[in-house]
Amino acid sequence: MLVRTLGKFRICYRMNLKVQHQVFKRHFLVTAMTLVFWLAPATQAEQIGLINISGAIGPATASYIQRAINESFSEKYICLVVQLDTPGGLLDSTKEIVQSLYSSPLPVVVYVSPAGATAASAGCFIVLAADVAAMAPGTSIGAAHPVTMGGGATGQEPDEVMKKKLENFATTFIESIAARRNRNVEWAKTAVRESAAVTAEKALELKVIDIVAEDIPDLLKQLNGREVNGKAIQTSHAETRVVPMLLRERIFQMLWRPEVMFILMLIAIYGIIGELSNPGAILPGVVGAIALVLALYMASVLPVNIAGLALIVLAVGLFVVDVFAVTHGILTAGGIICFFLGALMLFDTAGAVFRLSLALIIPATLITAAFFTFVLGAGLRAQFLPIKAGKESMVGKTATALTPINAQSGRVFVEGAYWNAVSKEPVEEGKPVEIIEVQGLTLEVKPITKENELWKS
Repeated sequence: MLVRTLGKFRICYRMNLKVQHQVFKRHFLVTAMTLVFWLAPATQAEQIGLINISGAIGPATASYIQRAINESFSEKYICLVVQLDTPGGLLDSTKEIVQSLYSSPLPVVVYVSPAGATAASAGCFIVLAADVAAMAPGTSIGAAHPVTMGGGATGQEPDEVMKKKLENFATTFIESIAARRNRNVEWAKTAVRESAAVTAEKALELKVIDIVAEDIPDLLKQLNGREVNGKAIQTSHAETRVVPMLLRERIFQMLWRPEVMFILMLIAIYGIIGELSNPGAILPGVVGAIALVLALYMASVLPVNIAGLALIVLAVGLFVVDVFAVTHGILTAGGIICFFLGALMLFDTAGAVFRLSLALIIPATLITAAFFTFVLGAGLRAQFLPIKAGKESMVGKTATALTPINAQSGRVFVEGAYWNAVSKEPVEEGKPVEIIEVQGLTLEVKPITKENELWKS
């Protein structure tokens, strides 16, 4: 009986262990699945790259966009959104950006924003080249007629033949972009030939762009599910990640401005000429040389007009000559006129984007004229004044021989001190002599005759 009871107890115990094991296993699976579901959204959150382009399009802009595309792809972002507001820029940089958009391994959305922003000139090309083109209400696009957009320098306004060639190239370029992205080709051509411009709503109606969005969240909402390059993108729950500019890109973007180049030119002029007029100062020469190198580098990128640069150089020459010439300020007035006109023409062939404002040109002209008239003029005149201190100032002065003077010995009294003196011609005591050279503590003199006195008089 006892054995039978123990057997039943053992069977119940084994059954209880099996039930507990199954319950534990079931709880473990439920807990693990819950953790997976909770952690999965945090580890698989979709992200979108975002950059902001504001101002003229140039080399720094092209470099920034290309790096942002590469970084967004390496971080496995869904797409890259380029928030754009530009009055235009250089054609060379625009071509680089268009090529970057064509070769991008992930979708690129160009969004003209905020309200009041514009995608003019080069910006129109960039918007049309995007995988998805979007604009905010109250923005505009167009006015893509080319001015001298390329880098390099020109000495004169392009003639009619050159203008026609440039217009035909820009028309063909924008036509190929619109055709590749299935956008309104005819409007794109009128944007170049007739400088046509439209609002965001009209651009959507003309099929120039794809989306009109109030802001970034609205843009992502409308992008959700859109098919780009044969693949639907899911952006409804995506987070935006700003791809910031690197320090070197910020510095280059800040330097890449006509105003900065103009100021660097002025610093180079002041520094180098200041060093030449005051030898040994060192600091003005070093600063001027550095500014000159930076200005020359920027001149290879910015569309500098050679005629304007030549007028500025001529103005500097007139300022310097007027320091020595007795012209009663006529050359200085001519220099002021040349400098003012040269500054106006320095970037004149590149359109309004690169023109210097009168608020900068007028003060720069007045400061430059004052620098050459007062500062430089005083320094140069001081170099040609007769020496008034030191032993060199004694040359040419007269003295009286205290003792007979010959080639070996003698003494004179001059400038309140007794000096040893020698002379190639014998001089009697009490006779006047003229100092012709200072050799240490000995003066070389020569006798003053009546002929010398008459010649001096």
